[in-house]
Amino acid sequence: MTRHLRTDPTAPDPAAPQRLGIFGGSFDPPHLAHVALAQCALQQLALDKLLIIPTGQAWHKDRPLTAAHHRVALCELAFGGLPHTQLDTREIRRHGPTYTADTLNELLQTESPCELFLVIGGDQARALTTWHQWAQILKNATICIADRAIAKTTDAKFDWQSLPEARTEWLSLPLIPISATDIRQRVSRSDAVETLVGDAVARYIAEHHLYTD
Repeated sequence: MTRHLRTDPTAPDPAAPQRLGIFGGSFDPPHLAHVALAQCALQQLALDKLLIIPTGQAWHKDRPLTAAHHRVALCELAFGGLPHTQLDTREIRRHGPTYTADTLNELLQTESPCELFLVIGGDQARALTTWHQWAQILKNATICIADRAIAKTTDAKFDWQSLPEARTEWLSLPLIPISATDIRQRVSRSDAVETLVGDAVARYIAEHHLYTD
């Protein structure tokens, strides 16, 4: 006699594409606004996994980044408590300048089948058309922006209405006025930064004498 197994209607479809989020940045250092954005993306986009990808050799930075092993360790401390996140060091291991387009192409090849969701802030979205192979980025990923104001910003470099083929998601995230530049300046003045980065990250910064020059 043949037995027919019941299918759980609430179980995920194993054939469905994985919803894969990409959250990249220099993370020099990662701070609580980064963590809040990661949490927001996981919840609002219903991601199966969010990759935290520290930048390797940043083509758009006019200053040298802190050594990669320190930024990786800081990311482990900052994001380690979030479920469904994974630290991905492919850009640090890559030789030459780091380009998001290359990372998306790699993920589509290695993580297939998947849907890619690129999580960026408003400033990054405004400058997206200056990125290397930005049209390919739009083709490969849904752009998820944590700044609703850009949709009404007249001086934005990125005109969403002129690009109907762009897939976008607008993340609802309260304004959190924290910047890595300000944190580095505070550390250089010996000011406390625990409320901006969390205790573990602040302790690592102090123990390794980062941002003191």
